[in-house]
Amino acid sequence: MAIVSSPDPFVTRARVRLTAILVLAATVIGLLYLFATAHGTVDSLGRPLGTDFSNVWTAGQMADHGRAALAWDWPTHYEVQKQVHHDPAIPFYGWHYPPPFLIIATLLAQFPYVAALLIWQGLTLMLALALVRRILPGDRDAMLAALGAPVVLVCLGHGQNAFLTASLLGAGMLLLDRRPWIAGMLLGALVYKPQFAVLIPVLILARGNIRAFASAGLTVAALCLVTIAIWGWPVWQAFIESLPLTRHIIIEAGATGWEKIQSPFSAIRQWGGSIPLAYGVQGIVTAIAIAAAGLAARRGSMEVRGAAALSAALLCTPYVLDYDFVLLGVAIAFMVADMRKRGALAWEPTWLAYAWIAPLFGRSLSELTHVPVNLIAAIAVLALAMRRAILLDGALRQVRSSPCRHSHAASGH
Repeated sequence: MAIVSSPDPFVTRARVRLTAILVLAATVIGLLYLFATAHGTVDSLGRPLGTDFSNVWTAGQMADHGRAALAWDWPTHYEVQKQVHHDPAIPFYGWHYPPPFLIIATLLAQFPYVAALLIWQGLTLMLALALVRRILPGDRDAMLAALGAPVVLVCLGHGQNAFLTASLLGAGMLLLDRRPWIAGMLLGALVYKPQFAVLIPVLILARGNIRAFASAGLTVAALCLVTIAIWGWPVWQAFIESLPLTRHIIIEAGATGWEKIQSPFSAIRQWGGSIPLAYGVQGIVTAIAIAAAGLAARRGSMEVRGAAALSAALLCTPYVLDYDFVLLGVAIAFMVADMRKRGALAWEPTWLAYAWIAPLFGRSLSELTHVPVNLIAAIAVLALAMRRAILLDGALRQVRSSPCRHSHAASGH
């Protein structure tokens, strides 16, 4: 397949810039309206500002008041949420995270709710934008496209942690070869949201980077030990005991809404498939995604490795929501960086534009048509990254030839 020498006629810099400005304007206006019409910590629709942030701040407050283990007890957590928002009819947002995230939640709970929400979203968004700047240095339009991406609106509206998740995974891949100890620490910190860390050991080992592997393992152990030192084993026991209920209600029964969960598992369930079938399909997709990302990590360029890792991470879990597709935004940045170095292959700009815009209408279109718009976007970006790894880096040919030479080269990382 030949490299495209001319720009995509449908996806131009001017059109991307205009679309990003319009979405960014809608984001700013929407958020200003949300806060202006709120009553205390509750918006005009009767939801907590930042919706999902309610469980984070509440869990932090409970931990700060000596009730850390009860954060995983849904009835108790809900009662505290009602008190926090002074509203007995407030919707319930459950706390499902491992104890390491409780460290951040406790720090945020030292501030008033609205201030903590603004600090949390502002700082993590700045981290994600700083990462994009490192991937695509000196490009103002890239920063505009990043800030105006529809998934930013989705994540901000939910007060979610996807900016942090994307920053940790993206920066870890960016630094994996040059700063292995720091990269391992960043990747190990994803223990706070482990469903996106399933493929990390494979990616590190594919590079033969023992230092990064050790650093990631030590970081995971350190964070877990810190939580035990602060709150004791009961927080881990409470988390472990909460997992079956979370799996049954949230993942298998789809209480969150199939249109919000954009995973292979969710797609099968939305189409009427059984739970065993959904797990089977999810397992196959996860295996393929990990193998693809591992192949890219073995011989792809740094940019291709990053794009493959972040897009594959979205396919490796049955529980991924539309705001988590901030990861796909960083994957797009990695792809664009590689395209600028080595040229664009046919249809790449079009598919990347689709992946960029998909979160804007993915949830509503999925609800109406049962078409998993965001899932298709993640599959497409991973496929594009793999195509570049195979055609431009010769990944398959290099992996198949001279395995002894490859093992020797890997050991030098």
